[in-house]
Amino acid sequence: MIQFQNEYLTVFQSALYQTTCTVVNTKDFVLVVDPNWLPHEIEEIEQHVARIQGEKQLYLLFTHGDFDHIIGYHAFPGAKVIGSKGLQEHTNKVGKVEMIHQFYNDYYIHCPYSIAFPEVDLVIKEDGQQLVLGETTITFYLSPGHTHDGLFTIIEPLGVWIAGDYLSDFELPFVYDSAKAYLDTLRKTERILDTHAVSVLVPGHGQTSTSQVEIKRRIQLSQDYLERLIAAVIKEDPEALTALEKEMPFPSKFTNHCHGENIAIIRREYTKRT
Repeated sequence: MIQFQNEYLTVFQSALYQTTCTVVNTKDFVLVVDPNWLPHEIEEIEQHVARIQGEKQLYLLFTHGDFDHIIGYHAFPGAKVIGSKGLQEHTNKVGKVEMIHQFYNDYYIHCPYSIAFPEVDLVIKEDGQQLVLGETTITFYLSPGHTHDGLFTIIEPLGVWIAGDYLSDFELPFVYDSAKAYLDTLRKTERILDTHAVSVLVPGHGQTSTSQVEIKRRIQLSQDYLERLIAAVIKEDPEALTALEKEMPFPSKFTNHCHGENIAIIRREYTKRT
């Protein structure tokens, strides 16, 4: 389903977890970001790309290596793959591929293409690294915290910010890597807004935004939630921890698990308890 579209940008949204896939179309190239989830949803993205690509080079960008974001990798053969050094050197590639197989098996879904972890052609190693394609400049920033291999992408002069699993309009921070790194990444988002003329933000889950006020609200929302969670863990405040868990939308076994993971990581980083 198309969630957002303008003359150069199309954002598809899966029925699962409101996961987005971004397609950027310029006169020099086509960029596909995190194609997902279900086969018919990925097929819709494929058909869109086939209509607009022509003779242009196709690039495939992965914001990080979570299985829901890499699931459509082999649906776009011939694309040049962009990813972080952390993605290239991911230590659990086999595990991520197994999760994709398990997803398809759990729901009796036949996958129409082969399944593999992405092989990266263009490796992003540092903040500010750029890729210039014709009249377009793509600037990358490492975004650890949610995962170790996260990547922010700014596309100029279009003003597009592809944020991966940050700055959702509804999803609160899931910390799979490091709470300290997550806070550092949120501080980096403020610098990005000061440095770049961002006009469109696309999160990995949730709604695209064209409002600077809304983007800043999302940054503050994540910072506030994570800082309150860290304080509650340090103080060993069970009532506050329970209240914070209830702030997560779509309460489920999944969000309960993520809340528990957040607490465990914060304990390791901010206290001597495990």
